[in-house]
Amino acid sequence: MTRALATATLLAATTLVTAPTAYADTHPSVPPGTEPTASAPVNVDANDPDLKLPEGGTLAEPKVLDIKQVVEDQSGDERREDTNADVKFALQAEVLFGKDSAKLGGEAKARISSIAEEIKTQNATRVRVFGFTDDLGTAAHGDVLSKNRANAVQDVLDQELNDPNVTFEVRGYGEQYPISSNATESGRKKNRRVEVSFPRTDN
Repeated sequence: MTRALATATLLAATTLVTAPTAYADTHPSVPPGTEPTASAPVNVDANDPDLKLPEGGTLAEPKVLDIKQVVEDQSGDERREDTNADVKFALQAEVLFGKDSAKLGGEAKARISSIAEEIKTQNATRVRVFGFTDDLGTAAHGDVLSKNRANAVQDVLDQELNDPNVTFEVRGYGEQYPISSNATESGRKKNRRVEVSFPRTDN
């Protein structure tokens, strides 16, 4: 976690209950198999008289909603999401790279180093590094650029962690899984990102 996120420059720290939205329904923003998993639901007896259901009524299947805490710095350049299962950092591409480039700048390496410290704090041994682009240009170009950017971030993490027990999953998804609409520049800026996620522990 960067010092910027830990200081008063934070815009907000909120606790949210995840719920589907119209945009999310048609534009999944999370690659398959990477969704956070909620803990096991509490068993509830649908026939318990103390529940005082109307006669003939029954309970729906119990479900525990995943709780998500989101912290974003004032500029919106960096975002941290904590669920009951994972920690995810999302860094906008402009903070890390020049336009259409996969070469990291000095500030980018400092931000990635702070994420490496959080990985150490969580004692995580499995780290995902996913790159994403907007929908400008060809899909093939976006796939290559996003993978190269993910590789660049992974290289710095690997150097900082210096731990042979840590394994990485690195992928470039290009324009797939947008988190905002590509119809505006502000939306495209959010979609141009690199995400680093790993399991969280209760420290």
